[in-house]
Amino acid sequence: MLNRTHPIIGTAATLAVTLAAGSAAFASSHREAPFITEKPKVDGTDFYMFRSYESGREDFVTLIANYQPLQDAYGGPNYFTMDEDARYEIHVDNDGDTVEDLTFRFEFDNEYRNASLPVGPDNSPVTIPLANVGPGGNASPVGPGVDDNAGLNVIENYTVTLIEGDRKQGMASPVTQMSTGDTTFRKPVDNIGTKTIPDYSAYANNHIYTVNVPGCDTPAQLFVGQRQEGFVVNLGQVFDRVNLPAPPVGNRDRGGNILGDKNITSLALEIDRNCLTAGNEPVIGAWTTASLPQAEVQRPNPTVDTPAVSGGAFTQVSRLGSPLVNEVVIGLDQKDAFNNSEPKDDLTNFANFVLYPTLPVLINALFEVPPPATPRFDLVAAFVTGIRTNVGGNMTNFTQPQAITDANADEITMGGEMLRLNTAFPTDPTPVGMQEDLGFLACDLAGFPNGRRPVDDVVDIALTVAEGAITAENPNNLQTCDVSGGVPGTTLNGGNVVNDGAQPNPGSYLTQFPYLDTPIPGATTP
Repeated sequence: MLNRTHPIIGTAATLAVTLAAGSAAFASSHREAPFITEKPKVDGTDFYMFRSYESGREDFVTLIANYQPLQDAYGGPNYFTMDEDARYEIHVDNDGDTVEDLTFRFEFDNEYRNASLPVGPDNSPVTIPLANVGPGGNASPVGPGVDDNAGLNVIENYTVTLIEGDRKQGMASPVTQMSTGDTTFRKPVDNIGTKTIPDYSAYANNHIYTVNVPGCDTPAQLFVGQRQEGFVVNLGQVFDRVNLPAPPVGNRDRGGNILGDKNITSLALEIDRNCLTAGNEPVIGAWTTASLPQAEVQRPNPTVDTPAVSGGAFTQVSRLGSPLVNEVVIGLDQKDAFNNSEPKDDLTNFANFVLYPTLPVLINALFEVPPPATPRFDLVAAFVTGIRTNVGGNMTNFTQPQAITDANADEITMGGEMLRLNTAFPTDPTPVGMQEDLGFLACDLAGFPNGRRPVDDVVDIALTVAEGAITAENPNNLQTCDVSGGVPGTTLNGGNVVNDGAQPNPGSYLTQFPYLDTPIPGATTP
């Protein structure tokens, strides 16, 4: 545990410092650790948490955990089913002690229908090789309709369980369908193509459920299914030794989004914010994890239902809160350990990666920008505690829980890496037409690092911070926000943004739950 004094984060410029720890990255968490590259079904890629901005839903918080990176829409014939042996979880800390208080656990059960055609001897059945039934099969085409999934050969069902307290020992209760009381939900098949599913949007919308969450008086919304990848990044250029023009570059939209033709699988829940908070504390922290049984034995006689036998205690293999902490902050030798860890242990296990960050040194080597002096106690404070800053002349807990404020006093004593959201500040979420994809740097205080919306360009935010906006002097005169006079604040040095040439397009997202757009089809009808 660290036991050092640190400065109180108190000016507009130093608020920008926290962006380096909150994003600490150039991309989302695709293939970020050696082991997880072997298990793409449980690879968490992005985690979003924000006040819902659909009209009339402003009192709700949307949580979206994305898995299975870099999906090509044409990736058949088996597409991107979820792992039946895994536990996918979203954890919420609502009292600032860096330990989960609420966990939403998603578990899957795949049904193989073994559809067949009567083409064998004496018209005996022969099973088909496809996930969807073709003409002449023993099922009707895929919906929407009375049975949206009638034409499918593989059906994915799932359950959602709320666990209050410790994820392993807390009280577990099922989330249920409001209309029927059922505890089982159905995931829509991936977007095979327009011939199989002519109206995928309508088909997918039939899998948005109104649900009862235990202990919550207000019904929530639930969706699990394939979506169009919403994260924007010039991924190849970034990891080719930051193969980008020397900063800053004025044009943020140079067509560099390498993920523009990819899909993703989303676990999405929209729930009343009062059902996530505790007492008078408006700040919540959250992260997503995936876990697998400790042991797996390959069967010498595999079947489609059980190709392997798994057993033993569940072990966490993926973890994601703020975008890309593991990918470019944590050292290569500790990446798998970070994926296996919990936020409460971050100060003990990973503080040196923030105290002595390698990213500024690498940027200095590439662009001759001198790195800030180390150790970086300011970044450690931001990384583990959330943000406390001067707003309108008063110290305000922007995304820092009061428990951490009280406990830390003049030294860092508690906290851990997670995405944090102030559910009460600002008073209302920013409407769609007024959202700024640079979040705080554009004085949009309802955006990153106050949670994270799909449109928030965390890449450009991080690059701008890395090149000088994180310092009180801001020597390169990069864009930032001055909130010392009050909110929403004043944008300084507008347009001077270091970027990767890939900018989010607001028109590429939905304006209502589940917010990420309809996935790209594997094929279109000629």
